[in-house]
Amino acid sequence: MRIFIFVAICFFSTVSYSQLQTISDNFEGNGNIFSWYGGDCGMDNHFVNPYQSGNNNSATVLKYSDNGGLFAHVGFNGVSNFNLNKNSAFSLKIYVPSNSLIGNQTNQISLKLQNSLQTEPWSTQCEIIKPIVLNQWQTITFDFASDNYVNFSNTSPNPLSRSDFNRVLIQINGENNMSQVVAYIDDFQYSIKNNVAFDNLVWSDEFDGNGAINFSKWFQQTQFPIGSSWFSNEQQHYTNRIDNSYVSNGTLKIVAKREAYTNQGITKQYTSARLNSKFSFKYGRVEVRAKLPQGNGTWPAIWMLGKNINELGAYWQLNGYGTVAWPACGEIDIMEHWGSNQNVISSAVHHPINGDLSIDEYSTNAQYKNGVSSDFHVYAVEWNNERITFSVDGIIHLNYEPLIKNQYTWPFDAEQYILLNVAVLPNETVDFVQPTMEIDYVRVYQQTILNIKDVTIKNDHGTIKNNSGNELTIFPNPVKDRLNLMIAENQIGNRVKIYSILGQELNSYILNNKKTIVDVSSYKKGIYLVKMETSSGNKIYKFMKE
Repeated sequence: MRIFIFVAICFFSTVSYSQLQTISDNFEGNGNIFSWYGGDCGMDNHFVNPYQSGNNNSATVLKYSDNGGLFAHVGFNGVSNFNLNKNSAFSLKIYVPSNSLIGNQTNQISLKLQNSLQTEPWSTQCEIIKPIVLNQWQTITFDFASDNYVNFSNTSPNPLSRSDFNRVLIQINGENNMSQVVAYIDDFQYSIKNNVAFDNLVWSDEFDGNGAINFSKWFQQTQFPIGSSWFSNEQQHYTNRIDNSYVSNGTLKIVAKREAYTNQGITKQYTSARLNSKFSFKYGRVEVRAKLPQGNGTWPAIWMLGKNINELGAYWQLNGYGTVAWPACGEIDIMEHWGSNQNVISSAVHHPINGDLSIDEYSTNAQYKNGVSSDFHVYAVEWNNERITFSVDGIIHLNYEPLIKNQYTWPFDAEQYILLNVAVLPNETVDFVQPTMEIDYVRVYQQTILNIKDVTIKNDHGTIKNNSGNELTIFPNPVKDRLNLMIAENQIGNRVKIYSILGQELNSYILNNKKTIVDVSSYKKGIYLVKMETSSGNKIYKFMKE
């Protein structure tokens, strides 16, 4: 919310996909894929969306026109290679109208990965084929770690062990035929998935009932933090009146009003509300389903601040937790929207510039989302000890993951609290009366800690079992670099996941052979858990890293 020095990191620059964490294109000018092409088919990657409905009201999409090409596809070449063994996945939205089909075709979509540097890139390709339905937008996800895949060559290894893929091809309804199809594609994304499962709801407000807000969960912040005003030349008084923040019909309303109001000896021409959560937490997922105000001068925000901020009048400062100034406390902006830039959603992280805890540096990015003031959308952040990831309706637009984490780049290793507010800026217009941010719910999820009370080591040779009596051979145990997992033939096909002792998922593997070798050289010394997922339930084991 507060901007003093702009030092933004643009995540749409030309860097390795394995470094970038996310590549995407919504075909509306916001994306970092610049090399789309049509192979044996027509392509328009800025086509007016003819089916604005369902889960896709975007203005423009990619149009795919297979007019009978034997090997029709669209695709792009990457600037570097994809890292499939780092919890990554591809996703997109697709619409295929039934009246565009000619011929007997299986309704499907294929995502193929190739090495463009080879003379015959298709000869070592790997693909995932998914069914699609006609006449509706749907989101399709391709995960080479969990989906069934097809190698063109039987000699090609498991795609998770390869690092040479740098080309993506998308094909509708198969190849080697002269049938025709038109399809529309939108919101393509490749991203590194969060390796922490935030599956435990720890705090929420569903805003049921009518009347005042729930004061056991929220504090109405009204005191000026600087002199006789708020930051960034905001024009409003924040109040604790029900006129500016209340619950009705199952949603929270935060209302900015044009009205003269005097408080703390100062008269201003606008009022609004700023809520602080009385709940703080470290690491998790925050989801807020909201409909935003519209019009010049509106500045709604859903965001977080370090619980240790010493800001005058803030809830946690009033309760004795304020020990550092902004930006040393860290700030996570889940959603910011400016009425002068309708339908553009911005997110950011604020932290001190290297070497000076008092100067702000921030990383930011945005995405276009149609109908933010007419429809509800889900604004979310996932925050763990490695990265902070921002999304709208599941579409990621920003990952913050500094290579070096210290007090300047990463003040995000302490508890934060949630803020909801609508500020008023000086560019308000005459039609500004009482724009409202409407919030359906606020939810905070954290990870479930694995229960290891039934896990015991059987002997010094590395065979370990839990109380269910199912055995998994792990050796050497303790291990330095390479951990061997041995299973019986009837266990082939099961998935194994490795967790830290605190329950953070580190790796995931499909056991395609009786013996699987896991590289644990980068693991820190300590105890780790192995969870084997089977049809009869999950089995938990452990090993020690030297």
